[in-house]
Amino acid sequence: MEAKAVVDKMYNGDAFSQWLGIERMEEKAGYSKLRMTVREEMTNGFKIAHGGITYSLADSALAFASNSHGRQAVSIETSISHTKPVHIGDVIIAEAKELNLTNATGIYDVKVTNQNDEVVALFKGTVYRTKKEWSS
Repeated sequence: MEAKAVVDKMYNGDAFSQWLGIERMEEKAGYSKLRMTVREEMTNGFKIAHGGITYSLADSALAFASNSHGRQAVSIETSISHTKPVHIGDVIIAEAKELNLTNATGIYDVKVTNQNDEVVALFKGTVYRTKKEWSS
């Protein structure tokens, strides 16, 4: 399956990404770019976006990029550094890029920026590539 067809199938069954309001901007083999707007119910006690929001956006970008080759992949290790606060109404964009791909694993960097092109989070993910192919 081509990258767009795989991501179509994944996104259509992904209630959480849909709840987040994630919009797909671009996808190709080993790459995904997503956008979403931060809502009030996504904030914490400091009235800034909960760290899980930027993490979840980056994690979705990782999932779409790593599965876009047509084989099902699942994360085995992820980490994030929050570099700037995210506020209600901010539009954040996650761009996942493949750094390394083997038969068994893939390593990805995901940069999350706001509407002013300021980096708000840096995410790294490693995935395990199963033998199972995505099918239509």
